[in-house]
Amino acid sequence: MIYKYKYQTPDGFSGMLMNSDGKYLTGLWFENSKDMSKHEINCEEKNLPVFEQTSKWLDIYFSGKEPDFIPEYIINNLTPFRKEVLDIINTIPFGKTLTYNDIAKTIAQKRGIEKMSAQAVGGAVGFNPICIIIPCHRVVGTNGSLTGYGGGIKNKIGLLTLEKNDMNKFFVPERGTAL
Repeated sequence: MIYKYKYQTPDGFSGMLMNSDGKYLTGLWFENSKDMSKHEINCEEKNLPVFEQTSKWLDIYFSGKEPDFIPEYIINNLTPFRKEVLDIINTIPFGKTLTYNDIAKTIAQKRGIEKMSAQAVGGAVGFNPICIIIPCHRVVGTNGSLTGYGGGIKNKIGLLTLEKNDMNKFFVPERGTAL
């Protein structure tokens, strides 16, 4: 059985929804985002311990601090490549960013190959079902483009700003997957 729970974000951010299998967090996403299609929306709403733990994590995060714990989560349909990408994303410190190309170079080096596709990395980043906790918002384009965020460009800008990133380094493309 899959359950859902709604989290009320601070002003300036879209509301958030969570999914759980009853024990683990299985999804966290912004309402009305491109990510909605990846999650179970038509299910029972229930307050579970994992939702309380995730809400506490989000309360700390949205207060501008880095939480010192991670809610228990599980990712379904996780391929080895997706795991490799998400593991790298989980190493990006609060207030920092990496590019899709940085991640591709790290994987290529680890595998002992000449090159890895940044587009393939983008697909794996876009698969992430647990936003913010797995900080895919910290992945940006090589040229500083804020692209590729399923949670919406407004939320990506808000998250990077909350983490006190130098927003002068980034720009919003006129067209792209984040818009």
